[in-house]
Amino acid sequence: MIESIKKNPAIKKILLYLLMPKNQARPRLWVRLFINPLKHKKGKGSRICWNTRMDVLPFNNFSIGKNSTIEDFSVVNNGMGHVQIGDHTRVGISNVLIGPVEIGNHVIIAQNVVMSGLNHGYEDIHTPIRLQPCTTSPICIGNDSWIGANAVITAGVQIGKHVIVAAGSIVTKSVPDYSIVAGNPARIIKQYNSTTQIWEKVSPNYSPLRDAA
Repeated sequence: MIESIKKNPAIKKILLYLLMPKNQARPRLWVRLFINPLKHKKGKGSRICWNTRMDVLPFNNFSIGKNSTIEDFSVVNNGMGHVQIGDHTRVGISNVLIGPVEIGNHVIIAQNVVMSGLNHGYEDIHTPIRLQPCTTSPICIGNDSWIGANAVITAGVQIGKHVIVAAGSIVTKSVPDYSIVAGNPARIIKQYNSTTQIWEKVSPNYSPLRDAA
């Protein structure tokens, strides 16, 4: 049924109008009150603060695990892809999460962080960018990681386990486990050495970061 709707532009247009006002991302009140609570999953002890803007719709998934929090003035949008948040994770004040985004367990995300798995098309110079097709590539944040204030994580980036992203960093490439990255564009400045069991500084010329998928 869902695939049939996607393939029929007329039905898709009507359904989108019923779900949200034209040219708006926020779902209609009846969707927020009656549909989303049935579709989306909220773990025990989790909290979505009152002033969070939840632009989540029923045709993609949204979930938040147990004892996790989304702080005030954040924006969560699953219009183009799923947004999934694990257990014991805190999404800080004024974060922006645009799916597809997957965040693991015990993750700390500080203030004013932007993660967007969405990119706008721009190639056709005769068409406004806002009218060109969008592409998506999932962002994944590994367990136990800490994302510093004002960081930006771009589409397709995979952040490993127990990674620290320094405040203000722009992360455009995937980051391996047990690393600290900083800068614009972000590069590895420290890594944990399992042999010496010490966090060791990394040469400025060393950068094993992988291109985002």
